[in-house]
Amino acid sequence: MVKNIGNILSPVGKKHYICRNIGIMKVCIVAGARPNFIKVAPLVRAIEKAASTGCGISSLLVFTGSSDDPTLEPSLFDDLLLRHPDICLGADCENLNELTGEVMSRFEVFLQAHPVDIVIVVDDLASTMAAAIVAKKQGLLLAHLVAGTRSFDINMPKEINRLVIDGLSDYLFTAGTSSNSTATREGAELSKIYMVGNILMDTLRFNYNRFVKPAEWDKLGLKEREYLVFTLNRKKLIADTENLRSMIAAITEEAAGVPVIAPLRSKAAATVIQLLPPQSPIRVVPPMPYLEFGYLTREAKGIITDSGNVAEEATFNGVPCITLNSYTEHIETVTVGSNVLVGEDAEKLSEAVARMASGKWKKCGIPDRWDGRSAERIVQILLSQNVKGKA
Repeated sequence: MVKNIGNILSPVGKKHYICRNIGIMKVCIVAGARPNFIKVAPLVRAIEKAASTGCGISSLLVFTGSSDDPTLEPSLFDDLLLRHPDICLGADCENLNELTGEVMSRFEVFLQAHPVDIVIVVDDLASTMAAAIVAKKQGLLLAHLVAGTRSFDINMPKEINRLVIDGLSDYLFTAGTSSNSTATREGAELSKIYMVGNILMDTLRFNYNRFVKPAEWDKLGLKEREYLVFTLNRKKLIADTENLRSMIAAITEEAAGVPVIAPLRSKAAATVIQLLPPQSPIRVVPPMPYLEFGYLTREAKGIITDSGNVAEEATFNGVPCITLNSYTEHIETVTVGSNVLVGEDAEKLSEAVARMASGKWKKCGIPDRWDGRSAERIVQILLSQNVKGKA
């Protein structure tokens, strides 16, 4: 049975953490892409809060990419109330194996110059795996945030990353019971597994009342609950243009005149624009800043996406969501939440969009431990476990 962390978490939400006199615990948090910053922002804040109450803990925020990464909009860190990374490693390669090697080399140099007690990595990128390997080679403690997620498709590079990272980690911070079950089935020691909850909800709850109407709201003539949102990021899905054409046609036909707003990045935007049929309700717009996109999805009638993060946020908001994939790493978005999986099947998509546009959707709720306290739990675990000096 995975340990119940309730007993050591009783002070969370009060003014003080339980602290031990262990000196300064130095935590290195690694982000490999824009979505990682959205998940680590509450963790950085929680560490800063603990430090302000007298706990001996500090953090270094490392970005494996470059400071001018085009996917990081200028407002991102202000929107998240997150400081800029303390260091950008500058790794930038299309080839995943080259990227892995580059991150490993640069992160090793960084750690040698900046001693830390524990490295926390998030999600399942090649850069995440690279940082995890280096941390263990340096003899450091390793924690994996959003551990235990699986597609069960070993042909996916991210699945290999997940297996490697979880196998190396000393702390497996999971989002839900399904992730716990996966970790235990694969032989992880029970003492390593902590169900801290979905940290993405920490960010969503923290910013919920800070969301702002998109700059193009009035220009697009949008009204709450009277439009759909369409997002597209997966390279494989974008590359299969014939199937994508069929799916876009399905959205166009079944949206029944409901506007479909599609904030897309360059490659996806260009591809979708080329495939739009005449009189399509799909309006391709530039990517939105975090606070604007949060407002757009929160107030939508429904969402069509290939993003797990967007599906999780839709579940919290109670907004009907269609995911263009045959699996999800967070099955609770389907079993409890508002999410429905249609794979890359245009016919299934057509049926789901018709239900969404007509307002006929399943009842849904919010999964367990989506309470916005995941980051606090993580910090309390580290403090209570006295991780300093254990590496």
